[in-house]
Amino acid sequence: MEAVGKEEISVEDEAVDKTIFRDCSQIAFYRRQKQHLSKNTSYRALLDSVTTGEDSTKFQITNEANKIPLLVEVYSIERNIFRLKINEETPLKPRYEVLDVITSKLNTVRLSSCSGDTGSLILADGKGDLKYHISANPFMIDLVSEKEVVMSINSLGQLYFEHLQSSPYKQSATGGNEESASADSCQENQEDLGLWKEKFGNFVDVKANGPSSIGLDFSLHGFEHLYGIPQHAESHQLKNTRDGDAYRLYNLDVYGYQIHDKMGIYGSVPYLLAHKLGRTIGIFWLNASETLVEINMEPAAEYTLTEVGPTAAKQKVRSRTDVRWMSESGIIDVFLLTGPTPSDVFKQYSYLTGTQAMPPLFSLGYHQCRWNYEDEQDVKAVDAGFDEHDIPYDVLWLDIEHTEGKKYFTWDKTRFPNPTQMQELLRSKRRKLVVISDPHIKIDPDYSIYATAKEQGFFVRNPEGGDFEGICWPGPSSYLDFTNPKVRKWYSSLFAFSVYQGSTDILFVWNDMNEPSVFRGPELTMQKNVIHYGNWEHRELHNIYGLYQQMATAEGLIQRSKGKERPFVLSRSFFAGSQKYGAVWTGDNTAEWSYLKISIPMLLTLSICGIAFCGADVGGFIGNPEAELLVRWYQAGAYQPFFRGHATMNTKRREPWLFGEEHTRLIREAIRERYTLMPYLYSLFYHAHVASEPVMRPLWVEFPNELETFGVEDEYMLGSALLAHPVTEPKATTVDVFLPGSNEIWYDFKTFAHWEGGGTVKIPVALDTIPVFQRGGSVIPIKTTVGRSTGWMVDSPYGLRVALSTKDSAVGELYLDDGHSFQYLHQKQFLHRKFLFSSSVLINSCADERGNYPSKCVVEKILILGLRKKPLSVTTHSPDGKDQPVVFVYCDRTSTLKLEKLSLNIGADWKVHIK
Repeated sequence: MEAVGKEEISVEDEAVDKTIFRDCSQIAFYRRQKQHLSKNTSYRALLDSVTTGEDSTKFQITNEANKIPLLVEVYSIERNIFRLKINEETPLKPRYEVLDVITSKLNTVRLSSCSGDTGSLILADGKGDLKYHISANPFMIDLVSEKEVVMSINSLGQLYFEHLQSSPYKQSATGGNEESASADSCQENQEDLGLWKEKFGNFVDVKANGPSSIGLDFSLHGFEHLYGIPQHAESHQLKNTRDGDAYRLYNLDVYGYQIHDKMGIYGSVPYLLAHKLGRTIGIFWLNASETLVEINMEPAAEYTLTEVGPTAAKQKVRSRTDVRWMSESGIIDVFLLTGPTPSDVFKQYSYLTGTQAMPPLFSLGYHQCRWNYEDEQDVKAVDAGFDEHDIPYDVLWLDIEHTEGKKYFTWDKTRFPNPTQMQELLRSKRRKLVVISDPHIKIDPDYSIYATAKEQGFFVRNPEGGDFEGICWPGPSSYLDFTNPKVRKWYSSLFAFSVYQGSTDILFVWNDMNEPSVFRGPELTMQKNVIHYGNWEHRELHNIYGLYQQMATAEGLIQRSKGKERPFVLSRSFFAGSQKYGAVWTGDNTAEWSYLKISIPMLLTLSICGIAFCGADVGGFIGNPEAELLVRWYQAGAYQPFFRGHATMNTKRREPWLFGEEHTRLIREAIRERYTLMPYLYSLFYHAHVASEPVMRPLWVEFPNELETFGVEDEYMLGSALLAHPVTEPKATTVDVFLPGSNEIWYDFKTFAHWEGGGTVKIPVALDTIPVFQRGGSVIPIKTTVGRSTGWMVDSPYGLRVALSTKDSAVGELYLDDGHSFQYLHQKQFLHRKFLFSSSVLINSCADERGNYPSKCVVEKILILGLRKKPLSVTTHSPDGKDQPVVFVYCDRTSTLKLEKLSLNIGADWKVHIK
């Protein structure tokens, strides 16, 4: 087969062509649901059909127009979660339900029921403080918490459910389709409504099962601030869609995506959060088909009850936001997360979909990538360049050109004749290699992976029953059906060292193009009527396809180590639950200031939707960044969860030392600052893993009762202790930084200057300025020396940065394990320490007695910010009763105390007394 020609990759050379992709008006099920609104048909609940079992309450609802009953199931799940399922009671065939996202069997709480007023039913959870008020006619549900209606379901009467039907076409004697008389009306409406087939450009989507879309509205009372439903190149706070397109959740390969646009790009998480003073809630719409979300915000208002008399009474009308979910197929399966705090909602969502996988330590370092590093000599030269310029990094990446003819799990024998030897060079520097593995497989009978997959029937099939064929990087390709457990098991086995020749245990994996991308397909993806495992059409599960590949890849890396080592897998496509398998990034961005700026809200949105390990390509994948932009992007990336520089093949080389000595110095400083903060970062990922706390947080999460934080998206918290405000404008000389918290104090991370919280501060900036502030009341563990990679820093000393609160106290933590294995989980081989500064004493104590991990590391430096007067003496106290005086330096101008040349074991109990 010929390799893909240049004409095939023209989509990779231009800004996004919006004519390739559909807007809402071109989506048939959207048009049908919008048309339905004008008919004013409503459902009513048949309360005499109510049955209550151990795990759910069930009843029927029916539509006056068609009289066909739907089955409603209501579940109360522990941790204050409600689940609502609506399905056909007797469908012609089963409807698709999403599997493999919900982590395990959910613990349900038996609902108690009692009749409300005539025509209503009240269901309560075990504690009785959360209730479902179900109205029969019209069918509506109010979710009540402590006598307050938090959310109403179907209060606008927008419940929509297309029942599966028999085809209006009959089979002719020759096997072709003939139109029956009953099909006339369908034919008349076909072009507009897309009932049994739908056209877009030259593509015709033939729908074997006919129309099957669903929809439901939710009214959120008192809420004006909504977040979530990644992935879009949009603001963090969701916008009103009344006068424009809905938010589209449909995974697509959109090269150079347009910013401030609601079109779907690489991943989808059908989950949003709503926040107001005193309450946070979440809606998780478990559906993997194409989904649209409309948002209509009704702000609070006052109206006059009577216009008569001088004292006309006025009443405050609460704000309300209406959210309408619409999906092409499947069933209604929605989880309502009732909070009440942001932390509660994060835990509730992770209880359903899993927490962020604990990453290996190296993956938090800096990654250097390019499409493509040319050959082994290029790899060697780039690796040496980092050492020559004293810039730490952990991982070098290889794109598709490293393979033989773009056949994954192979090596180009000319460019990479000795891949094992190349990896051993990286290993000697304690570094890693990441290679790409996409879901498309080159059609080549001599390619063993293709031959095996074809023989075993492991490819997605076309409607006629043969293997689906599409065009991607290798040219004509077939696509592995990762929805099939047997395919995933086989794919996982390909990473075994005995199978993947030339791979070693420092090789990790990047899953790209897994939306899936199909160059000549509709919207550059797979036709919706191709067939997957279980005879399901692609339309049913499109958005979950990439998750299944990342799942199989992560499992393969675990298996090759016999279950001992943590995997690292980066995926471009994702769905709810992808956090369990690795990291994601924001895809093919552009080297422009606006893309640097939009990356912050994009990452904040991913972070609050469970995907803590996320990042954006530093410098922009497309185009050639000017030196100032590149520096500013490194400064931003250094304080974000996933930190990778990447560029497409037709850009100029941009390794950090190619922009002049001064810019090299600034990039070096940003990357080295990342490595200094590694103990703090790793501890944050541990909390993301065990307690569902985002690593990168919008200000409203950390300050949920401060209205001023709700719309901030140009700065963010890294954990609870650091606030970062990256510079995202060219030639900036000042930035306005909002420092929240009227009772807080904030310290400049570099100059130690401090400010009171609760206002905006104008900070002067030069090109070497990264506006980062430490929150008073926090203790941050750091590394005092930076090595060539994280592997060089395992035994290097620690420092503690203690920033005192207005009450002269501070707390912090350190989590430590071997950084690569599962021993922290299976053998409790970890160290979890707590630092407390109070009453002029700094105490290091054990935070988790279950852990046991010996460490040679010592704390050699302590910096205390905000100490108001010079001490008379400083002494250390160990459990054996020995007191040692400490030499200290106090700066009256900055109110800082520096303790150096200490030797305090990080894993032992000790105290530092300041008198």
